[in-house]
Amino acid sequence: MMGAGKTTVARALAHRLGWPLLDNDTQIRAATGRDGPTIFRESGEDELHAAEEQAFLRATVQPGSSIVTVAGSVVDDPELRARLRGAGHVVWLRASPRILHQRIASGAGRRSDAVDERWLARVAKDREPLYAAVAHQVVDVDDRSVEAIADAIVNAAGVAAHESAGRGARARS
Repeated sequence: MMGAGKTTVARALAHRLGWPLLDNDTQIRAATGRDGPTIFRESGEDELHAAEEQAFLRATVQPGSSIVTVAGSVVDDPELRARLRGAGHVVWLRASPRILHQRIASGAGRRSDAVDERWLARVAKDREPLYAAVAHQVVDVDDRSVEAIADAIVNAAGVAAHESAGRGARARS
């Protein structure tokens, strides 16, 4: 979910591991020349989700290990869920709607409906089983530091990478 800390945690992981960061928002901006909220405002939710899907698909074909942030909407598509689940160590950064709302309440850099805590709660509830289906690891982030979250992911991904030797380790959040 937006506001869960994907970009912040991904930056910390990329720095710690020395892996490239493929951030969904950055990838969308590079491909379209617009950010997500602008796409949403000017062209609608379907076009935003299409841009998010394309950013995700481009990230999954990059060679080598990387840290990839994935838009929450990717889990809405069954084929993309399967691709995500098989792409590497998938982490669900789970945050309560209250925390999500606190983090994005200003609306800066967010789509217009994201500032509504009820909307956040509904979307989080609707996507919860989908996130659970793709996640190799769930990290509750409400009361944890970025460093503690990164530690938990590195520890679990090390096990996951070892168990899936030969596939290449990719951490997805």
